[in-house]
Amino acid sequence: MLQYREMKRFRTEFEIHDDSVWLNTAHQGRLPRRAAEALHEAVRWKLHPEHLATSERFSEVPARLRAALASLVAARQEDVVLTNGASYGLHLLANGLELQAGDEVIVAANDFPSDILPWLLLSDRGVQVRMIEPRNEVLTAEEVEAAFTERTRVVCVSWVHSFSGRITDLETIGSACRGRGIWFVVNGSQAVGVRPIAVETLPIDALLTVGWKWLCGPYGTGMCYLRPELRDALRPMKLYWLSALSVEDLAAPSLELTSIARPQVGRLDVFATANFFNYVPFAAAVELMLELGIESSASYVDDLVLRLLAGIDRSRYRLVSSEDARSSLVMFEPLSKPAGELFERLDRGGVHVAHRRGRIRVSPHVYNTPAEIDHLLELL
Repeated sequence: MLQYREMKRFRTEFEIHDDSVWLNTAHQGRLPRRAAEALHEAVRWKLHPEHLATSERFSEVPARLRAALASLVAARQEDVVLTNGASYGLHLLANGLELQAGDEVIVAANDFPSDILPWLLLSDRGVQVRMIEPRNEVLTAEEVEAAFTERTRVVCVSWVHSFSGRITDLETIGSACRGRGIWFVVNGSQAVGVRPIAVETLPIDALLTVGWKWLCGPYGTGMCYLRPELRDALRPMKLYWLSALSVEDLAAPSLELTSIARPQVGRLDVFATANFFNYVPFAAAVELMLELGIESSASYVDDLVLRLLAGIDRSRYRLVSSEDARSSLVMFEPLSKPAGELFERLDRGGVHVAHRRGRIRVSPHVYNTPAEIDHLLELL
């Protein structure tokens, strides 16, 4: 178990102000100092492109990031897609799976909109989106299986639910889907970076995440893991020259689809992956999290969560999150006053949390301390 004294070295990686407590990583993670320094270096490249914005860096930047992200989720590099957020991967799937009229997609009715909207766009093709209301915040395997029909093609859920902090059982739902030949798509935006995962050991077909929450990267970053069988089932929606051609190819007198449509790492990436200002600091942030260790991060954050749970007065607040299967999100409701009033009082006290659907959401990370949790409890 990682103790606070062992975390001090990593806390110095972040710019912390004594009069402000950031407990809202589920919205935005703090950018590490080393990531900011990497960004400054990338800006220098652009200031002096004749010397520093080299053609080698156009391939080195995405390759470095892809390697770090693959290590993060224990995937092969060729199965990692570089994105600008979870929505990119979700739209990649919704548009690439060639779902037909009558096909069905199962989602949780109370999920984050990103997991629902891309599939709803397919309604003009006759694709049906089955929005199932969970009995207890997140769907169970039994609820999902009860909703299966012979036309079910996709199940899409969040790993950690943004509005309750509850954890979806990926193993049981994924096994149910795998047994029926149904694609299982998981949004890991509230988990990847603070919960260990080895994607190839789980029955999931796609894992998507943003980079600006628990991975502490810049806004407009993310990744998508695609199981090879799912990737091969996708209809190509784009053919970006920089992911399909080499510099030598540009000298060819003509382009033929048969000569450039070969399988290649990065073919499904978002355009312009030599995005120095985003991907250079993102790689630095991911590498910091890997240096710390996701297991160590998870253990440390769980200690903070346990401290918070132990201090919440249950006569004044109703706990929404699960104590037994904890995530890094703690959500509760005031029993005697609107959550909005409490949110504003905490904000005036310098403690920054989130107000979601009438609930207060607290999401500590590795840069937080036990003393900051105690300060929140005092205000509560």
